[in-house]
Amino acid sequence: MTIEQAQTKVDEWINTTGIRYFNELTNTAMLMEEVGEVARIMARQYGEQSFKASDKEVNLADEMADVLFVLICLANQTGINLTEALQKNLEKKTVRDADRHANNEKLK
Repeated sequence: MTIEQAQTKVDEWINTTGIRYFNELTNTAMLMEEVGEVARIMARQYGEQSFKASDKEVNLADEMADVLFVLICLANQTGINLTEALQKNLEKKTVRDADRHANNEKLK
């Protein structure tokens, strides 16, 4: 699925099953909540925190998909084409970081 297809599919889902979009502020808060859930898993799975009994059934891929879903909702609501935005962002990074990472001793 392309990013454009994902934006269309999420919009279709929201307007049928979801009834309507939550407002942008609510979706922003939901995005932060979902990112926090990813952070919680990462801290336990790859960091030094231990899992609690309630954490045993977590699914990192599903939590990342939740982040992507809400981000797509916000893009749809604000008229952002994520394909174009990502292409422009990669172009910006390519110019800005052309030598930066190659010259970073920490990356060698």
